[in-house]
Amino acid sequence: MTSAWPTWPAATTCVDWDAACHATVALLRAEAGREPHDRALRELIGELSTLSPEFRHQWAAHDVRIRHDGIKRLRHPEVGDLELNYHSLDLRLTNGALHDLTTYTAEPATTSEERLRLLASWATPQHQAAEPTQEHA
Repeated sequence: MTSAWPTWPAATTCVDWDAACHATVALLRAEAGREPHDRALRELIGELSTLSPEFRHQWAAHDVRIRHDGIKRLRHPEVGDLELNYHSLDLRLTNGALHDLTTYTAEPATTSEERLRLLASWATPQHQAAEPTQEHA
């Protein structure tokens, strides 16, 4: 799928882009089997098949992946490579809809944990030392 989206941001953040594409196609095939009447999903598969010879080849392999945990290797433009453990949980709602909750964590005392903490610190708002005061007339 790399030729279909050579500038797609994920292509620069995945350490192993080809493996990520293969896994994504296999996950998509599993979802297509679970939801065979999902029109939007069928349209997406058709569009990807039209745009990408790599997608067509991988789709034709009929690989199915249902994986709820593993390791993701990502490359962040500011902090570098991260190796994160992930765990997914399918949450089925009363109306039959399915939501996927995925958590990502770094192993303790690793470079990935240090880098993840640095990223988290950038997202944390800084507390002001004192509340602004109103001037009295």
